[in-house]
Amino acid sequence: MRFTSSHLLLILAVLLGVGLAPSARADVALGAKAFSVPGLKMQDVQAQLGEDGQGGLKLSLRSAKTELPAMGWKRVGVDLQGTLQRDTHMRWLFNGTMQLAGAPGGALGNASVGMIIDEAANTLEINISQGQAQATTALPLDQPTHAQISLKGVPAVWLQGVLSTVWSGRATAGKLDADIALDMADKGIQASGQFALSGAGFDTPSGTLAGQGVSGNGRLNIDSTGTPSRIDLDSSLRGGELLLGPIFARLPEHSVQLSLSAATQNGAIDLTRLRVSDADALQLDGAMAFNAKGDLQRLKLDRLQSHFPAAYQRYGQAWLATLGIRDMHIDGQLNGSMDIGSNGLRSFSFATEGMDIADGTGHLSVKGLRGGLDWAVDGDRPATTLAWQDLQLYRIANGAAQSRWQSRDGTLSLQRPLEVPVFNGHARVGDFDWRPAAAKGRRLATSMTFTGVDMAAFSRAMGWPEFQGTLAGAIPALRWVDDRFEFDGGLSVNVFDGFVDITSLSLQGPFSPSPVLSADVQLRQLDLAAMTSVFDFGSITGRMDGSIDELRLVNWNPVAFKASLLAGSGGRISQRAVNNLTTVGGGGMAAGLQGAVLKLFKTFGYKRIGLNCTLQASVCHMSGLENEADGYTIVEGSGLPRLQVIGHQTQVDWPTLVRRLKSAIEGNGPEVH
Repeated sequence: MRFTSSHLLLILAVLLGVGLAPSARADVALGAKAFSVPGLKMQDVQAQLGEDGQGGLKLSLRSAKTELPAMGWKRVGVDLQGTLQRDTHMRWLFNGTMQLAGAPGGALGNASVGMIIDEAANTLEINISQGQAQATTALPLDQPTHAQISLKGVPAVWLQGVLSTVWSGRATAGKLDADIALDMADKGIQASGQFALSGAGFDTPSGTLAGQGVSGNGRLNIDSTGTPSRIDLDSSLRGGELLLGPIFARLPEHSVQLSLSAATQNGAIDLTRLRVSDADALQLDGAMAFNAKGDLQRLKLDRLQSHFPAAYQRYGQAWLATLGIRDMHIDGQLNGSMDIGSNGLRSFSFATEGMDIADGTGHLSVKGLRGGLDWAVDGDRPATTLAWQDLQLYRIANGAAQSRWQSRDGTLSLQRPLEVPVFNGHARVGDFDWRPAAAKGRRLATSMTFTGVDMAAFSRAMGWPEFQGTLAGAIPALRWVDDRFEFDGGLSVNVFDGFVDITSLSLQGPFSPSPVLSADVQLRQLDLAAMTSVFDFGSITGRMDGSIDELRLVNWNPVAFKASLLAGSGGRISQRAVNNLTTVGGGGMAAGLQGAVLKLFKTFGYKRIGLNCTLQASVCHMSGLENEADGYTIVEGSGLPRLQVIGHQTQVDWPTLVRRLKSAIEGNGPEVH
């Protein structure tokens, strides 16, 4: 009887294609530099077939380099050893071992192999096992490129070769059960079937698609015979973590439905259909695409339905963290859509019947959010209404308000002025134009006015000593340009029976971990008696003027300024205030007076008080009214006893100065009676 390559698996065709009679008695040895048939190439082939002494045949086949493009095999070493014999049904039976070297995923490094060749039934059955992994393949002898494959407990990494033919990613962990129909062609494969995963992991060179610890089941179709290659997946997943571009999911233990259709070519991947359904958290339909470098080219989310807090905890937490928004607390439901192209945001819309939102930093809190927004980079969108019961920004509490918005040609605009209650006063937002698609240049422009804002309530909210007074002012133009807020106009705070005027205000990186605020501050006729009573500094009467120019705060902490404070119209100062001023300036206990004299007086008259500080590189360069030989004058006395306070330290470490001031205003300095 004569055998041909169509009777056996391709890797046996080298040997059995020579033609053997079952009655042969001499061993046959073959060697070939190269051997190839369509879809298979073997190099440095050594084969032997001989009697095993028990009526069967010993078979040995080695190939130093085997290439099977349809399976993603390149330069794989093959070592097949075993016995071949007929059974009573005239079937050929092979039992032996197979060792592959260099196979993708380290597949079949030491496997047991069994084959049944049934000419009458025109079938070849191959059973492979290694450890707990089992694979069974059945194929017709006259069409060996078509196979029915059953896998049980197979390491997912063993399938890396097949995956590489359609995708740039790689399997990293997990086990697979599957029943698959496979057709191998000269260029690629077609495969379809059912599968079940346990603890699966995968990643991509760009890191934009990845997963770990994922379990589930579903149906998979792969076609790499054309360009681009195509993948269709309908699955039910549970547990583990999954990354799909900007969407990072912590999957629950109950089933989450994931369906997708993808086209892949030269490392780029286009998910033309993406559907996620997690019953108590998230439902969405959409699409996304990445180029070969892993850069997001398109993200389109339609019919997005989110249920919080589960949606945030499972799907939104990591994404928002990349935007600097962390530790969110969200309750309620949100419906919406989003379209992001390679050039940025193209459209978004959302609507809610009730949500509460708060971030962990205390910068943002919204209660009773209702309504929505609808924006697109092109054309006009219908007007929408957005309202809230309570809004808090950077500890500034705003009361209930309702706003009306409309998008036209990429600009989302406030349709009528917005009145917001703020600390017993009001903030009025006039024109408001926002360009969400602008990555640089002018992103936002608005105007604002403030009237009757209660400074006592504001101070309490900020954790400051309670100031009496009101805040009012106008910002004729506020612009968000690049990564900076710029303010025209200014704010005037009526406090301590005087005024604090804030101008040249700007805020760099408002949403970054370390925002930078710059401003100039003018102080006009502040009542020192009212001020020192609030700060518990010790009593000082009179009026103070001053300035804090080129003020710069990083993460709300001062890093630079030029401060000049002057009480030039005279008044009275207590011993405790004298001691605290002396401590701030690094002088002795009330320099210029003998301790014994101090005990006789509770307050002293003064002509002028002046103190200056220029903060640079964490050092405060200090001066006062006049320079003296051994320092600078802070307090110039008036009348008897004549008081003069001298500061001796012209350079003071800023943290040290802050500790001195804190100790003073907390009432820790001694008051002499």
